[in-house]
Amino acid sequence: MTAEETDRPILLLVDDDKTFCKVLKGALERRGYEVLVAHNLEKGNALAEQYLPEYAVIDLRIGHESGLELVKKLISLDANTACVMLTGFASIATAVEAIKLGATYYLTKPTNADEIVNALNKNEGDAGVAINKNPPSAKRMEWELLQKTLLQYDGNISVAARALNMHRRTLQRKLEKKPVRD
Repeated sequence: MTAEETDRPILLLVDDDKTFCKVLKGALERRGYEVLVAHNLEKGNALAEQYLPEYAVIDLRIGHESGLELVKKLISLDANTACVMLTGFASIATAVEAIKLGATYYLTKPTNADEIVNALNKNEGDAGVAINKNPPSAKRMEWELLQKTLLQYDGNISVAARALNMHRRTLQRKLEKKPVRD
């Protein structure tokens, strides 16, 4: 390993989409990061403990597990780790939880390496962010409620379904659908 390579900041990339990881790894390495890749939480946790990365890019849904657990772990190892949460299933509830657990930023897929690098280096909020003038639809509000309730019960679908007064299979079916676009 050259002196230049040892000075590169370590970035942990955790996503179960292997093609996405391969492409993003190359793009981030070209931008000066040493990228470690994991496709599940177990390996992500092991790499986090072994290397104590300065940066992390974590998918919200890794198989049937939540990337929020890894954000929590990384911040417990080093509160200065900049974590960006990625998701194809964005919801206000998961965004709030990610930030409360210590994530620096929350991005929805599809995204690119430049957006991720900008998010990793963003240290403060932007008061100039445009406010959406259209309120979310009823279907979108339902999606948000389902996500919030599921988070409240640590991903336990049976307990969440009882709390929502809904059959477990109905909740599973609704959760498998992509979020409603506003």
